Amino acid sequence: MKILMVCLGNICRSPIAEGVLQNKAEKAGLNWIIESAGTESYHIGEAPHRFSQKVCLANGIDISAQRARRFIKADLGMYDKIYAMAEDVLEEIRQIGGRNADYGSVTLFLNELNPEMNESVPDPWYGGEEGFTPVYELIDRCCDAIIEKYKHNNE
Repeated sequence: MKILMVCLGNICRSPIAEGVLQNKAEKAGLNWIIESAGTESYHIGEAPHRFSQKVCLANGIDISAQRARRFIKADLGMYDKIYAMAEDVLEEIRQIGGRNADYGSVTLFLNELNPEMNESVPDPWYGGEEGFTPVYELIDRCCDAIIEKYKHNNE
């Protein structure tokens, strides 16, 4: 499977999700490719936010080598699953892709925990360091659900 995590700037939520899911996939023996992107170009080429790196490292995951990139229309055809971290990100993906694009691979990330949820992962950018731990924990639970749901699709 090839999976893309998408948030706004690609330095807070989606890098955590990329790192956590990659770690869990490797531990499960799954040959998945997990990447991340942002719908905005604010941080292209930058490493993940220092608190994203810190919370991941505290959980044994090093995301320091990741670099932010922008989501592009071509991504829609390159991934089996594209997870939007929030409703506004989902809308921006649709704007970037245009009217005639296939959005069958795109869903809200937290829908893997509960399909009726339609909730967003809170953006820790707007708070202090303490906001990153609950975001990490939520992403961690959702990544467990993704592994469980798709582990038999190991391609």
